[in-house]
Amino acid sequence: MEIKQWYEGEKPWIIAGPCSAETEEQMMETVEGLVNQGITTIRAGIWKPRTRPNSFEGVGKKAFPWIKKAKEIFKVQFAIEVASAQHVEMALENDIDILWVGARTTVNPFNVQEIADALKNATDKTVFVKNPINPDLNLWIGALERFHQAGITKLGAIHRGFSTYQESIYRNIPLWQIPIDLKSRYPELLLICDPSHIAGKRDLLFEIAQKAMNLRYDGLIIESHRDPAAAWSDAAQQLTPANLRVLLDKLQIRDLTFPSEKFQNELDHFRDEIDETDKELLEVLARRLELVKKVGTYKKDKNVAIFQLERWNTILQNRPEWGNQLNLNPEFVKTLYQAIHDESIRIQTDIYHEGE
Repeated sequence: MEIKQWYEGEKPWIIAGPCSAETEEQMMETVEGLVNQGITTIRAGIWKPRTRPNSFEGVGKKAFPWIKKAKEIFKVQFAIEVASAQHVEMALENDIDILWVGARTTVNPFNVQEIADALKNATDKTVFVKNPINPDLNLWIGALERFHQAGITKLGAIHRGFSTYQESIYRNIPLWQIPIDLKSRYPELLLICDPSHIAGKRDLLFEIAQKAMNLRYDGLIIESHRDPAAAWSDAAQQLTPANLRVLLDKLQIRDLTFPSEKFQNELDHFRDEIDETDKELLEVLARRLELVKKVGTYKKDKNVAIFQLERWNTILQNRPEWGNQLNLNPEFVKTLYQAIHDESIRIQTDIYHEGE
């Protein structure tokens, strides 16, 4: 997949608007408020895929005349979510500028292909693909590839976080490494962060938005409503246009280039030290895995099972504690040892299969 740069506007690109288009009055007042704050790309949900029935699922095609009126009066672009070929057809008939595929749709390649096929005659449209609800980078890339093969050149990705059963302060945990890996593979791909759906709460929006700017995201898509407390959906995570402006003004936009030769030289010095440390780290890791091979051979000779739960529980308990004493994040240490353990199991499994 060859992605080319296509967005020539100012970065970060700010897309904002209500979670849902509710009434004509709500739409017009919210859009006017956003335009007054300098925002000219508006988002609004027309069809709302909800987890459970009997929730507000959007007003549907009823909203298109409101959008048309807002575009004519305020000279804005509009973005909506589409989840079927029929949605695409209606969006194109009503001159919607930007279409995005939601997280629940991205998980289903059949649905994605149906939408991509419907867009083959509308290759001038901008299409964003949200990450799937489960943390699967290949599924996200696969969805992007389907639109790329359909001839969509104005293609971007939206990071909205991932669903999880584990306790979290976030509505959807960010798992920042996944979008970073996506951007690393496709540097020209426009990457937008959705702090609203990651945070789920207004008081966490700035933290998420700033982290995205620190990581060189190309823009933000944030929910904004004239009266968030009265919103028909996602009331807890929306901001008024004025409060959105306050958040945006607080953001620190990081430089993409180095400020001076002195800075570059100092940075190179630190990186050289990191490189040497990484070599030492890999040497230590190689020694550890050599010991794992010896353990595997010994267990095979004595007809002992590979996986020893008591030993693994001991490692899970004391390694994070050791790391904490060295000012290392215990969760990071736990994740590191999970990867080491997976490789150890693989090595010992290969030893058990030798000679079979």
